[in-house]
Amino acid sequence: MAGRKKNPEQTAATWNTFLEKSYELFVTRSIESLTMSEIAKASGYSEMTLYRYFPSKPILVVAVATWKWGQFQEENRKQRPNDNSEGMTAAKIFEFYLDSFLVLYREHRDLLRFNQLFNVYVQSEKVEAGTLQPYQELISGIRDWFHGMYLKAEQDHTIRTDEPEEVMFSKTLHLMLAVVTRYAVGLVYTPENGFDPEKELLFQKNMILKEYYNKEIG
Repeated sequence: MAGRKKNPEQTAATWNTFLEKSYELFVTRSIESLTMSEIAKASGYSEMTLYRYFPSKPILVVAVATWKWGQFQEENRKQRPNDNSEGMTAAKIFEFYLDSFLVLYREHRDLLRFNQLFNVYVQSEKVEAGTLQPYQELISGIRDWFHGMYLKAEQDHTIRTDEPEEVMFSKTLHLMLAVVTRYAVGLVYTPENGFDPEKELLFQKNMILKEYYNKEIG
């Protein structure tokens, strides 16, 4: 007798349940502390079912990261004036790129916390490059968009291009991601009379924008 065919909708629903519940648990409890058995139980499925979808914990963790960052990238893409940035100067594209990090802080602090935990987990568990590939391919989309901005800057000169593209991308990505993450998880100095995180983050953004803005054009 032939085996029962899988229902594609049910399969997708189970997959999404595992991703959603895993993300919720990772953000609230951390990644390293959770076992596959606990994740399966919280999701309402057996551990055997979880392993059928995700053969190992690193595969599950990378799938969650890929899924969640994919959601943010799609949301961010819809916020662009247009998908291919036609009619925008390189300076405007660069500012939109920097503003994307502020959107992360304002609307997705849970994702910033998860990303910090994810990076620690990947390093501590020495997750293999092959397992990380889906995540790396997704993140490369950010790199590709930055590349388009840099090419436009070489044409309209609204942003300096005397610094190599790879250096500029690395510096701006790490500076912005590091600072919004620190604010999101609370690893910041708090003055006695309080402070305005939004103003401080805008100050960081504007410093970077000022550094790369081509003053000869302006």
